[in-house]
Amino acid sequence: MIFDVLILGGGAAGMSCALVLGSAQNKPFGKEKRIGIVLHQRSSALDRAVFYNALGLEPGLLGKDILQKGADQLSKYYPDIKQITKEKVVNIEQNQNVFAVKTNKNSYFAKKIVIAIGPSNLNQIAGIKEFIIPHQKIEAVKERIQLKNTDHLVKKDMYVAGVLAGHRSQFAIACGSGAAVATDILTEWNHGKHTMIHDAID
Repeated sequence: MIFDVLILGGGAAGMSCALVLGSAQNKPFGKEKRIGIVLHQRSSALDRAVFYNALGLEPGLLGKDILQKGADQLSKYYPDIKQITKEKVVNIEQNQNVFAVKTNKNSYFAKKIVIAIGPSNLNQIAGIKEFIIPHQKIEAVKERIQLKNTDHLVKKDMYVAGVLAGHRSQFAIACGSGAAVATDILTEWNHGKHTMIHDAID
């Protein structure tokens, strides 16, 4: 099977991207699209977080609970999105128009990929080191990295989201970045017509 989109990373950016893509699966341009997300990528910055300043979240909510709630939400509302757990991405290669993503356990193939992992653990992923630069919005002493990109696009069909895209490490920003990538992909699927998906009360 070849995924239409494979998201690498299940933090705020990756999960937000998956939820927005999933919400379009009842649209003509989103039907039958195969979407997957690799949830496990070492640790997440959310593991130690507690939230009081994020719109829509119950004050005091723990970041580690958000990760589990996000996976549960994805399973409940968008069960067609394949969740890949307990695997770590180790290599990414592109052959013609298909990306081969190798984890420590399996290999997957995708037409598009969204890289949404943390800004410090990319060095162990082979195949995309040419895009790594020092993070432009985090002090150099922290030795964080980002991928060179233009509006989240690293190169054709390869996207980056969240802190790794060059954004500051803020939950709301990461969520917005992942959603932005999702709407760019949906716009492409919708033949270039600018596309956002909003749930509404009937």
